[in-house]
Amino acid sequence: MQRKAYVTGTAALLAALLAGCTSGSGDTGSTDDANPGDAGTATAVAQPGKYRTLPEACGAVGHDTLDSLLPGIRQIADQDQRDKAYQGEATLTYDTDRTVGCRWKADSAEATDHLVVDFERVVSYDNSVSDDSQAEKLFADRQTAADLPEPQVSASGPASGSASGSPSASSSASAAGGEPTSTVAPSAGASSSASPSGSSGGSPGTDAADLQPRTLDDLGDEAFLDDQLTDSGSTAEQRTVTVVFRTSNVIVTIEYAEQPMTVGVVPDSKEMQDRARDLAAKLDDALGG
Repeated sequence: MQRKAYVTGTAALLAALLAGCTSGSGDTGSTDDANPGDAGTATAVAQPGKYRTLPEACGAVGHDTLDSLLPGIRQIADQDQRDKAYQGEATLTYDTDRTVGCRWKADSAEATDHLVVDFERVVSYDNSVSDDSQAEKLFADRQTAADLPEPQVSASGPASGSASGSPSASSSASAAGGEPTSTVAPSAGASSSASPSGSSGGSPGTDAADLQPRTLDDLGDEAFLDDQLTDSGSTAEQRTVTVVFRTSNVIVTIEYAEQPMTVGVVPDSKEMQDRARDLAAKLDDALGG
């Protein structure tokens, strides 16, 4: 009788263990079904930027463009010296996958011209932030640092190339049945940040509001232009036009400066802006933006 009881108890124990295993395997399946979803969310990585490399900066600007921006190059008599001027000088960098640049300089009988072109490939080290988003933030910081003035409104409407502004006063007046009015841009005597010419350096017939530092809506994903006239005291005033644009995770900066040889001569704002914007458009096309 004792042997029979022992066998019966063993059978009961085995039955309990089998029931527990069956129940546990069911619970484990439910947990596994939930884990993959949680793990996928936790390990989601933001998309990398479009660009993985950068162009060779000193080879990014063609001879014809350099002739336009730096007229003094064509006046260099020695062929070797002229070729060296076309080649430019590479900017010192420790990581050509992240940043490259080049600078050129040429003296002519009328002025000394400088050109600097920089490319920066932005990489996010935060898995939750994409390279494009990081580049967008960096671009915004640079635009804020440039301290662009508020878009001015001329008699013909908002400044060309700037972000769309609010309706002009003339529209409001016309809607109310009154005489149209307009906001006139500050005179040439205003500060250089409000009026890029700072004097009579603009082309005849060009409204100062069209040449003010501003955002650009026809270049890259976003862009802005700055134009500053520097008073050098006893020497001629130097104008510096800067164009910065972003295409995906690459930020391109163009700095174009001219200082006339004659005191009292002011570099033409429209001419310099047009040259800088033309170069920017070519670089954007070359990047495939």
